[in-house]
Amino acid sequence: MAGVSATHPTQQKTAFKQGTERAFTGSHLDEKRPGTFIDPISGAPLFRSDTKYASGTGWPSFFSPQQGAITLHEDTQLGMKRVEVRSASSGIHLGHVFDDGPAPTNKRYCINGNVLRFMPDAKR
Repeated sequence: MAGVSATHPTQQKTAFKQGTERAFTGSHLDEKRPGTFIDPISGAPLFRSDTKYASGTGWPSFFSPQQGAITLHEDTQLGMKRVEVRSASSGIHLGHVFDDGPAPTNKRYCINGNVLRFMPDAKR
């Protein structure tokens, strides 16, 4: 489980118990460098930085995942009907997707920053 360590209980709760970090407290919220956000367990690419945008919600938000990177699941916890986003490679909980994002997809993948690892693009 490289990247998701027992020394980070919030990360464990988010990844394996469908937890959510508090708004504006997670990592990567202000990350603007070119690169790829990856699954901390498998290393699989999840989102490219050029699909990230400032949603104002307090969580890193993306309008499109990498092809085949995620799976979607119905989530009825907390008395709400939402769509949960999980990593296709490891199955960890990433966040939720909503239909209020920008063009071209009109999707907002609202992702917990503490379950992402960022790999900047190599400098040319």
